[in-house]
Amino acid sequence: MRKVKLQMQMTLDGFVAGPTGEQDWMVWNWDAVLNQYAADLANSADTMLIGRVTYEGMANYWPNAATNPDAHADDLAFAHQMNEIDKVVFSTTLSTVAWKNARLTQKSPAEEVAELKTRPGKDLILYGGARIVSAFVQHNLIDEYHLFINPVALKTGLPIWQEMADRMTLKLVKTTVSSVGIVVLCYQPEPAR
Repeated sequence: MRKVKLQMQMTLDGFVAGPTGEQDWMVWNWDAVLNQYAADLANSADTMLIGRVTYEGMANYWPNAATNPDAHADDLAFAHQMNEIDKVVFSTTLSTVAWKNARLTQKSPAEEVAELKTRPGKDLILYGGARIVSAFVQHNLIDEYHLFINPVALKTGLPIWQEMADRMTLKLVKTTVSSVGIVVLCYQPEPAR
């Protein structure tokens, strides 16, 4: 069965954005290790799951990055993946989406994921902000957490764990260390006892 894999940047103290959504703390001068990790993760999926805010940010960047002669070589290669992958956008406020291979859904994450998992194909990759990821966490929809832990603590911000119904135990399955200070921790949820 297809898995839902989350890729998310996070602070040492567990926030995915500042109190009002700030992302100025994220390390973006990724090395070859992180670029390859993200590319491999994207290659393992054929469907991207995103919320409205992430959709708007990505749709403003990736289509242009694919043809920008000044873009970094890693961005050019990744832009092709981002533009070609099927995209499911969770939104109750958007009426249309224009990014290639994107479609809107007003279904709940649980309904949409249940349907997608019955279809053949590669895994599903979730990129998102605190709100959409929290909804996936709340309903135990994530099969693998790929957390890019940045070397910063914010003290306050937006978490993804606040909507959990119950305690969650995770099993560490992989650790990847980069030269830019980001450590990627890959976890899988343990079955409930």
